[in-house]
Amino acid sequence: MADHNRRSNSSLFLTVGTASMGRFLLNTARRFAYPFAPALSRGLGVPLTAVTAIIAANQFTGMLGIFFAPLGDRLGYRIMLLGGMAALILGMLTGAFWPVYLSVLVGLFLAGAGKSLFDPAILAWAGEKVPYNRRSMVVGIMEMSWATSSLIGVPVCGLLIAHFGWKSPFWVLGAMGIIVFALLFRLLPAKHHVKKPHADLHIFRTLRMLMAKKVTIGTMGFAFCISAANDVLFVVYGAWLEKDFHLNLAALGLATSIIGAAELAGEVLTATLSDRIGPKKAVIIGLFLSTTCYIMLPLSGHSLWLALAALFFVFITVEFTIVSSLSFFTEVFPHARASMMSVYFAAGSIGRVGGALIGGFIWLYGGIWAVGLVAAGISALALFFVIWGLEDFSK
Repeated sequence: MADHNRRSNSSLFLTVGTASMGRFLLNTARRFAYPFAPALSRGLGVPLTAVTAIIAANQFTGMLGIFFAPLGDRLGYRIMLLGGMAALILGMLTGAFWPVYLSVLVGLFLAGAGKSLFDPAILAWAGEKVPYNRRSMVVGIMEMSWATSSLIGVPVCGLLIAHFGWKSPFWVLGAMGIIVFALLFRLLPAKHHVKKPHADLHIFRTLRMLMAKKVTIGTMGFAFCISAANDVLFVVYGAWLEKDFHLNLAALGLATSIIGAAELAGEVLTATLSDRIGPKKAVIIGLFLSTTCYIMLPLSGHSLWLALAALFFVFITVEFTIVSSLSFFTEVFPHARASMMSVYFAAGSIGRVGGALIGGFIWLYGGIWAVGLVAAGISALALFFVIWGLEDFSK
């Protein structure tokens, strides 16, 4: 029995490690176009606005998962995981083989769609395979792929572009995607998934069933608000540091690294702490702390080091809250985990778009004071949705 348990744990963590690498590739493919948009525009021979249009279009891929999630709940998460990696491979190799604007547009869109398939499926898989009292640790480990894509993946893409040209990240990400696809194909048995009695292949029936639940409204409200609050700040923090502290581009890059380090710290904190206090309590504590940090942010405006420290604490508390919530929300509707997580990610995507759209106007109207207070108010609304929508869920 002990040998069987050791083998089972070994297989679990090997799968978690491989899936984390898959998420790292998907996140890097999603993020590397942001800082290297000028290099892509020069390589493709198109205006910079044409590349930023690709980036903007990619924001909407987060909503695609809801159309495929019922398939995962019914037929198994393996098909969604492999489909997500296949979309990444196809997208990256399309951009590499045919280096023209339309191909890169399609390639990055496919990579974004792959992430929309992969993310809810791997979290649903964790919800099915990992006991609830250990789930935050596993989810926290997998979520480190988000921070490491910023700290490692994007800088490596920069080195590749500098030495081998703008197409090189497409080649490398596509090739590594093939390796991860093969490993997942081997590690995930074809019949690992138990069909749920309430799972339905019909997307609109599934959504109608979910929307009838108070818990779904609470989940969507939370995901929308925490994402919107964070992007209200995220789209203007560079302008704030540049205006108030006269930072150059290199110094702004350092500030971005600090944010990446904060995200990683939040993920480590989730992996080590969230299971001990309970994911729901961790989400509530995290929201209270992040709301407080947003309020305190404008008070740091007289010192650069205080401002950077304030940004660090904002992003560590937000990341801790989001990653803890992923463990929590995998359990609120076990019969349709993939569908629920897809709804979560879709609401978060809409929140990010909304926050990005209003953040600039808020900054122009009232500066960092207005940004901090508005972000705090939206974050407090996220806390309301958790307390109201999930009051009956005590785990």
